[in-house]
Amino acid sequence: MAMTRVRPTRATMSLFKPRGRVQASAPARCARDSAVIDWAAYIDGHRVCTDSVGDAVRLVRDGRLEPAPDAGEESPGFVWVGLHEPSAAELQEIAEVFGLHPLAVEDAIHAHQRPKLERYDDVHFLVMKTVGYVERDPEDGEVVETGEIMVFVGTDFVVTVRHGEHGGLGMVRRRLEANAGRLAQGPAAVVHAVTDHVVDGYTAVADAIQEDVDEVEEAVFSPERTDESRRIYRLKREVIQLKRAVGPLAGPVRSLSGRRFVPTEIREYLRDVEDHLTRVREQVESFDELLNPILQAHMTQVTVADNQDMRKISAWGAIFMVPTAIAGIYGMNFKHMPELEWRYGYFMIISLIAAICFGLYRGFRRNGWL
Repeated sequence: MAMTRVRPTRATMSLFKPRGRVQASAPARCARDSAVIDWAAYIDGHRVCTDSVGDAVRLVRDGRLEPAPDAGEESPGFVWVGLHEPSAAELQEIAEVFGLHPLAVEDAIHAHQRPKLERYDDVHFLVMKTVGYVERDPEDGEVVETGEIMVFVGTDFVVTVRHGEHGGLGMVRRRLEANAGRLAQGPAAVVHAVTDHVVDGYTAVADAIQEDVDEVEEAVFSPERTDESRRIYRLKREVIQLKRAVGPLAGPVRSLSGRRFVPTEIREYLRDVEDHLTRVREQVESFDELLNPILQAHMTQVTVADNQDMRKISAWGAIFMVPTAIAGIYGMNFKHMPELEWRYGYFMIISLIAAICFGLYRGFRRNGWL
């Protein structure tokens, strides 16, 4: 299949206008221009830093008139552009240069997409959710915050669009640039690295939630009486949030291994990422299954504790009813009442009250009410 060469239009000259000589540089970072975090051309696995994205595109595409290589062969070069929360105008400029489909561009602008892998002609569009476990309120503890990474993959380019504060790709780019052999595999190497980075984020958040679940389980079944209802409900909400990010990604990652642009070596690494994703997905599902009985056990304990409190209140109420009833009777202003004129009447009534209350106390104590 012959590769379509897309050149910048006049509408994109403000962003892609060449501004000087192209310079080869391995560790150098290109200066940020608006939403564009970083860009570079990669020739035979080595970074070539240019003055603009347009220079990088022309460097890779100039002279490349032959058909695109088949999967498994090393790519002569590609461009990797990284963006963070671009505006519609900024992403549209990128789309015109690389020939991105309008539907995919619209998804990348608005974000809040479900993890998926779609193909538009020769361009693949991968959507992944990123997660982070951050503390918002000391009382509520940590919560799962999500973001998104969209990856446009062509025969000679990769465009990553990130939304949210999680899942930064700067470290991913630096690790790849330190491995020229991997980068020489072409855009598929970037796709694997980004996917692996996202799944590693899932693993870190899942391990953090595992610690919180263990703490809640220990608190619920400890002898001390604590109220863990709010914390359990919060954990269930965070588990659902993580499940929405992890679960739908399994299909796209599995599908990536069968794409023509993915070399055989990269496919093996993608299968490893799929294994890690499967482990995380099973771990998250186990959280949900474990939190349900923990919540039920806690609610049962709360009910039992409330019943015990009610029995204690009822028992003490019955005990105090005895002196209240007797005192109420003898507090009535009747002229003719037994023992009113008896010298030992007061001591007899006090003794009677004490005897009845002590008997009730022993009976409630024996039955476990007190």
